Amino acid sequence: MKTASLLLAGLSLAPAAIAQQPIMFSTESYPPFGYREPDGTYRGAGVDQIEIIMHGVETPFVMEIMPWARAIMLAETQPMHCVFAAARTPEREPRFKWVMPLFIDRNILIRHIGSKVDANTIEEARQYAVGTHRGDYTEALLRNSGFPRIDLSADFDTTLRKLLGDRIDMMPMSQDVYEKLKAEGTPIEKVMIFSEQRLGIACNKDVPDELISKMQANLDEMIRNGAQDAIFRRYGIDEPQ
Repeated sequence: MKTASLLLAGLSLAPAAIAQQPIMFSTESYPPFGYREPDGTYRGAGVDQIEIIMHGVETPFVMEIMPWARAIMLAETQPMHCVFAAARTPEREPRFKWVMPLFIDRNILIRHIGSKVDANTIEEARQYAVGTHRGDYTEALLRNSGFPRIDLSADFDTTLRKLLGDRIDMMPMSQDVYEKLKAEGTPIEKVMIFSEQRLGIACNKDVPDELISKMQANLDEMIRNGAQDAIFRRYGIDEPQ
């Protein structure tokens, strides 16, 4: 899998800084938050935020798009690894060091357009087969909400193909991703609101506290000065309220 090296602009870092072990940021393909252009360049509202967060931090970094289950596993088990954008759930809270928030994710359940699936409550939705991808926070949400038939795939795109092929009845999806896919002509429609989660950067507990503090300070400043909202607008994402 191709690794996009996004080393900090301005390579005039001190020799000691250059010698530091790079920090690895992994994420999944999930437009408009993170995706790969045909030329291999990484783009997205999450990617752009990572670049700003790391500006002025004397630690080089690299970024890679991969299946979500692998991305979050690496962040939990490998030193100097982080994953974004991860939901800060009670289960995950003690397993990582956090930099928050990159997004507020409003998640909805969607169906293949024309499907007879109909639900207005979680109780009604439980009668259907619902798909998601392994390791995503929606897997735990579905289990905790008592869904008896959960179909797991390797990634978001595989789950979407299953939905469009009527192999599953519904899938959870970020509302912003849903709106982007609808605008592109994907035959899907909203069933009901499922959840709302704050998403951020989850880092291995080996990542130094000083680095986490610098990253959080840069994110806080990006929110204060409006740069985060500008990124959301650039990618057509509704700004969190």
